[in-house]
Amino acid sequence: MTPAVSFQDAALGFGGRTLWQGLTLDIAPGEFLAVLGPNGSGKTTLIKAVLGLQPLSAGSLTVLGAPPRRGNRRIGYVPQQRLLDASTPVRGSDLVRFGVDGGRFGFPLPRRATRERTAELVDAVGAAEFAGRPAALLSGGEQQRLRVGQAIADDPPLLLCDEPLISLDLANQAAVSALIDRHRRGRDAAVLFVTHDVNPVLDLVDRVLYLVNGRFRVGMPQEVLTSEVLSELYRTHIDVVRVHDRIVVVGAGHEEHEHAGERG
Repeated sequence: MTPAVSFQDAALGFGGRTLWQGLTLDIAPGEFLAVLGPNGSGKTTLIKAVLGLQPLSAGSLTVLGAPPRRGNRRIGYVPQQRLLDASTPVRGSDLVRFGVDGGRFGFPLPRRATRERTAELVDAVGAAEFAGRPAALLSGGEQQRLRVGQAIADDPPLLLCDEPLISLDLANQAAVSALIDRHRRGRDAAVLFVTHDVNPVLDLVDRVLYLVNGRFRVGMPQEVLTSEVLSELYRTHIDVVRVHDRIVVVGAGHEEHEHAGERG
């Protein structure tokens, strides 16, 4: 089976600094891979490499059996939740429609197929109640539901998610994660999920890629998220504890992965 993403002895540097190197990793179709690590460890840059936006410094990378390229419609992308300017003249459903007709040149004319597919996706992500409102007035969770709809418009076999749960409350974290997982299971799509907090998706994750200061470890969550492994990666003592089925990672100068109580 051809991997959805394949890194072979890959390295990536930026501004004279090596973010990571020696990475050999195959992500299988249908696999959910969580990418963890502190700020500046190269998580988002890894996503950019898969999108064809950032060349490797060494090694090789194939995406869906071919070299990475910009604008690949077989890749869905869910970005971080970001606020829209209040003057942005789009409705919530327009965010989804951009995923349906965004590959066409010029200003797309309304078409019946476009409208039907947009409505289908709006329903699929549970957004029918608010999709007609101005997008800038929607909550973070509502906007992220629509961005998931945009990302899965072409039924992509690969879904890249760059911190899609930031600033969402626990209920919306669960809802958005469930939408992403439903696409994965229905399409046998690979998911590459960058996050600071693994807890909202812990039950969905097959493997973890943990990046720290040019070093990394790959394995199942119970293999990687241990005090021994993270202490070795950080080269300082790190405690990993479980509290009510949630993983908490603590250490000197380390941002915990437990983010209960984030704003919605």
